[in-house]
Order: sequence, then structure tokens, then C-alpha cells
Amino acid sequence: MRLVRLEELKEIKPFDCGDADLNGFLCDDAAYYGSEMLANTFVLETETETVAYFSLLNDKISQTTIAKNLWRKIRKTIPHEKHLGSYPAVKIGRLAVSLHFRGTGLGTDLVSAVKQMLVNNTGVSACRFLTVDAYKDALPFYQKNGFRLLINDIEEENFTVPMYYDLKELTMIKAE
Repeated sequence: MRLVRLEELKEIKPFDCGDADLNGFLCDDAAYYGSEMLANTFVLETETETVAYFSLLNDKISQTTIAKNLWRKIRKTIPHEKHLGSYPAVKIGRLAVSLHFRGTGLGTDLVSAVKQMLVNNTGVSACRFLTVDAYKDALPFYQKNGFRLLINDIEEENFTVPMYYDLKELTMIKAE
């Protein structure tokens, strides 16, 4: 298997994750998002098929968009003299694994790889948090991977749920 940026591919190999929206993004929208510098998509493939993909884009966690109690919790992790009104983040815009590889731990491996990419490649731009707007049925997956809710209550009408992971946790593990 190899992980490559979408722009490096001559063609997208067959892919089906069982979700028409996620399948459609890879086939119909990802190249456009890349050409407009809105999101970068990375594809994991074998010689015959697309195994998984994820898209990354810039984001922020802002005091104006989350509840005060959650904002205080996040600010506690930042030294007092460096408190800001928002903190830089990278968002997982899409992440999907082929039905053939579901349940193998590949999704967790990809999330771990994204975290490592962000922590190890800070030469151009820094970010403190990794965010995702998770589909409700994916909440347990993201929670298992260390993400926390960015809202107090999950409302029925919401299609996705905003979550975050503090990348600083990885740098503290390295230091130990």
C-alpha cells in the first residue's frame, strides 16, 4: 500500500466505503478542492483499489463558536500569557475506509498518521488542534482516538458533531 496526495495520481482506483457522500467527494469534489487550495486529499491505495482517503483543511477553535465552559477547559491547556481568542487547527474534512478494509484498524492508523504528520511537519505553519465534524455514527471511533466534543449537548437535528484533539498531547508523550 502507498499513501499519496491526490494530485500525484493519474486516476482514482475503484473505491466504495458504503456512503454515497464520501464516495462522491473523492470522485467528484476532492480534485476541485485541491486546485482551489481549500483542502488537500491523501489517498491510500493498493495496485488495484483505493483503500482509504482523508482530506485536510485549515480550521480554528474560537471562543465565539463554543460554549464558555468548553472554552475555559481548552484555555487551561495553554499558558496564561499566551491566551488568544482562537487557536489554530487542522480539520479532517473527510475520512473514509473501503468496505473491504472496514474493521481492520486502518481508520485508527490513518488518524494516528495524520496526528504524526501535523506534529512532525511544523516547518511552515503550526497548529495546536486537530478537529473533525464527525457523523454521529462515527462518534465512538473518534472518541476511541482521543477526540473530545466541542459542544455540550448533541442535538437530534445536527447531522455532524464538532470534535477536537489536542496535538500537544503527542509532544508531551515524546518528551517523557
